[in-house]
Amino acid sequence: MVGSDVELSCVYPEENSFDLNDLFVYWQIREEQKTVVACYLSGNDSTGYSHDRYRDRARLSLDRMKQGDFSLHLYNITPQDAQKFDCLVFRKSLELTKILQVVITLHVAAKYSMPVVQPPRDPSQDKELTFTCTSKNGYPRPNVYWINKTNNRLLDEALQNNTFFLNERGLYDVVSVLRLRWTPNVNVGCCIENVLLHQNLTVSSQTETLTGTKDSITEDPPNTHEERNRAVFSVLAILAVAVAVATGWVCRSRCPCGSHTGAWRRGWSRSSPTTCDENLPPRVCTELL
Repeated sequence: MVGSDVELSCVYPEENSFDLNDLFVYWQIREEQKTVVACYLSGNDSTGYSHDRYRDRARLSLDRMKQGDFSLHLYNITPQDAQKFDCLVFRKSLELTKILQVVITLHVAAKYSMPVVQPPRDPSQDKELTFTCTSKNGYPRPNVYWINKTNNRLLDEALQNNTFFLNERGLYDVVSVLRLRWTPNVNVGCCIENVLLHQNLTVSSQTETLTGTKDSITEDPPNTHEERNRAVFSVLAILAVAVAVATGWVCRSRCPCGSHTGAWRRGWSRSSPTTCDENLPPRVCTELL
């Protein structure tokens, strides 16, 4: 990952101990110019041989080299470190015979930011729909796909135009523009794929174009507000009826003598609730007692 540290392994296959005064060790990039990353030259100052790009970023361990471990520790990985590295070990006592060579390919990656999809600003039936997808600070160069979210199928790559930029950090920024013929209820998704990291980031356009006219596309049908108003009035009417019923019930419960004088006059009293008028139904007596 960009910004992290890594160790490139280079170990002598047999158990052995080495005299540092008998060793020449080179780490270099396999290219035409053979860029020196780090080296150890017995009896010589090795610091001046490293390329400026790797100075203070590459280190060999003298103690581990004595045990046959010539691994390179590389700090603060950058995209430019995605190279093939050669580890070469020679022995002076053997007339500089090469006793070890290891080739390591370093893959460098960085996660892309979550894509941002910008839907059409002013879509109309006379125009095509243009969607823009952006993602930043990733590595290596990504694959970009557009998806029809209605059926989850990939859209034709001919409909999109991708532009890739290398920013000041050596990472990729990508801008993808998708152009479609005008259709209502459009919902597309933009997918950024980083193959090395097995990273797939997909964001929907979340277009809220439910209905369309020649001049514009609106979110609500024309009669939506009228239906909402009718629903509000219906709720208010129900609440008014409920309040009226509740008021009547409270009045009756507070004034039992005025509404049921017969039963109270024929023997009901609050001071003697143990008797019930024989003319009342048994169920009523049970509730009152």
